[in-house]
Amino acid sequence: MSNAPHVHHTDTLVLGSGLAGLYFALQVADRRTVTILTKHRRESSNTRWAQGGISAVFSPDDSLDAHVADTLAVGAGLCREAMVRRAVELGPGIVLGLSEQFGVQFDRAGSDDGSPFELGREGGHSNRRVVHHRDMTGAEIERALIEAVERHPNIQILEHHDVIDLLSFAKLDGGPRDRGCFGCYALDIVNDRVLAFVSPVTVLATGGAGKVYRYTSNPHIATGDGIAMAYRIGAEVGNLEFMQFHPTILFHPDAKSFLISEALRGEGGILRTIGGQDLMQSRHPMGSLAPRDVVAREIDAELKRSGANNVLLDMTHLDPDFVVDRFPAIHARCTALGIDMRKAPIPVVPAAHYTCGGVVVDPWGRTSIPGLMAIGEVAMSGMHGACRLASNSLLEAVVLAKGAAEVCEEFSVAPPTKVEVWNEGDAADSHEAVMVTANWEEVRALMWNYVGIVRSDKRLDRARRRLETLHQEIREYYWHYRLTRDVLELRSIALVGYLMVESASRRRESRGLHYTLDYPQTDPDQARETIFTRQDGP
Repeated sequence: MSNAPHVHHTDTLVLGSGLAGLYFALQVADRRTVTILTKHRRESSNTRWAQGGISAVFSPDDSLDAHVADTLAVGAGLCREAMVRRAVELGPGIVLGLSEQFGVQFDRAGSDDGSPFELGREGGHSNRRVVHHRDMTGAEIERALIEAVERHPNIQILEHHDVIDLLSFAKLDGGPRDRGCFGCYALDIVNDRVLAFVSPVTVLATGGAGKVYRYTSNPHIATGDGIAMAYRIGAEVGNLEFMQFHPTILFHPDAKSFLISEALRGEGGILRTIGGQDLMQSRHPMGSLAPRDVVAREIDAELKRSGANNVLLDMTHLDPDFVVDRFPAIHARCTALGIDMRKAPIPVVPAAHYTCGGVVVDPWGRTSIPGLMAIGEVAMSGMHGACRLASNSLLEAVVLAKGAAEVCEEFSVAPPTKVEVWNEGDAADSHEAVMVTANWEEVRALMWNYVGIVRSDKRLDRARRRLETLHQEIREYYWHYRLTRDVLELRSIALVGYLMVESASRRRESRGLHYTLDYPQTDPDQARETIFTRQDGP
């Protein structure tokens, strides 16, 4: 037993440095110390790559009720309306706060800071309500919040710390899970040591799980760690069958996972087949601005029907100067790859993008485990239901962070007086890293091929059987060899992939992002969330 130097105490422990984690830290730091752990650099998060913007009602032609209605419609009957309404009502004030309090430079309709926000439109929205910073909104928000965090004396950020597992009383003494969570073990990559971080409040802000799939718009950090570790200590997880595939990822051998924002279609971009026909005109009333689940399935069907490698996103009919000014980052990236989007259509394909399910929380970010909160993409608050409305993700992240900051003291637990330091036991250095690489590739291939945009019972059964075997191989490797980042992330994607298969198998209908050939219709009797825990789940 020892509490130093490998055991560290903090009033609040935040896992992740994206929008949700940073915003939460800033809301509580005036009254308590905060330690933020992040896997890579502090700016490395899904937030940074959010191109579109944050949805909020500002136009006189729009209304809160319309935003709620659009969210519920896209959510296909599974949104929690109370959460949706709370987020939509808080939205305008949140955007103003990001601008006025933290200095986020959202685009304006005029030349001065008092001008109204310039509003974009994306798929599923009935009005223009997407507040943005050109096509780099996430990066701009991340910049402003990191600067604010670095100025605050009560917040410390520890980079290159990979969380291994959460600390809980259930693991400590085998007691009931409702006794709570009190921190985590984390691998300090730079110093190659395992540390314990002890806190009465632990906040998961670890992002999504796009890297569970072979093709994704997500950065390499998005391996579902928060979902996996919360599940392992008995937290409820839910709706993991609903992985949103973004319809338009740049298709180019030298462009790994580069997102082509839905805002291009919001400004008039048209999806076309390789032959030049309007892909969506006759397939949905909103045409190319149809909800993402619809567009992704139609592209997938077109690729299978035609044998083409990609479809096209056409901007050539729009004013060239406007295209460059509105989408400078996308234009620069395409140009570097030999694609002038002003003169030629952009080749695009779907890829895994956003995890609509996750750790089940209430509107204040409270999980089923005392002392453990979850905010941002790792959480399942009911905001998105069976499919996320474009640009609602940044809104949900801030709303959950704000709520969690309001109640975290009352939701805290008293940690034990002493915590065991990490014991490696007989773990040895591995000379079989090739196994980790091979298993990593196999998990992602299985998920893409069998648990992708279109599913079937046969595909899900095959994925489950192989994932069960892989899970056992990974477990043995985890216990016999010294920990590395690759092993920890492989452990996460294998478990989260399995949970996604289990969730998809339980839904015997097609709804939102979950489409199965065996049950192609939506069943009104199955308008319920898929929620389970380690006790009653796989």
